[in-house]
Amino acid sequence: MHRSLLLFLSVLCLVTACEEAVVPKPKAMLRLDYSGGESEEYQADSFIFSHNSLAEVVRSKGGYQLQYPSMKGTLFLNYKAIDGDLETLLSDAQKFAYEHVVKADAIYEQPFINTDNKVYGMFYEVKGDAASQAQFYLTDSTQHFLTGSLYFYSKPNYDSIYPAAAYLQRDIRKLMESLRWR
Repeated sequence: MHRSLLLFLSVLCLVTACEEAVVPKPKAMLRLDYSGGESEEYQADSFIFSHNSLAEVVRSKGGYQLQYPSMKGTLFLNYKAIDGDLETLLSDAQKFAYEHVVKADAIYEQPFINTDNKVYGMFYEVKGDAASQAQFYLTDSTQHFLTGSLYFYSKPNYDSIYPAAAYLQRDIRKLMESLRWR
């Protein structure tokens, strides 16, 4: 009996010693992968642009909204005709982008120039827990001025919204590149 107990304990030690130690898994975020979507053209009163078919264009008071329901985000577009107030419009657009500096980790400015279509502007990429993850303005410097702001319908948490923000920032750049004035 003593020998069988010793054999049993030996086998038990061998079996339990071969198991890997249980290590808790680190917290992780769900990987979000968004499909490309097709490009669609939209003709507004004063400009034409291409946008992702995942977005629904809604005309609103004072502008347009590109709503992305699957990402719970909206790109707000506001158009103003220049009436001798280009400097004021530029200053307001720049101030608006930098209002997020309080919560942002960084704001990167990326100038935009399309001489063929006479479209000039600035894209602001906002990093961190700011309310808006991207801002831009476009102008022809004589008649047209368009601003855009990206917002998500959730509390700003950069780690959580980063995949959607990066995806929509690419869409915004495509919109900027395709814009033509009417």
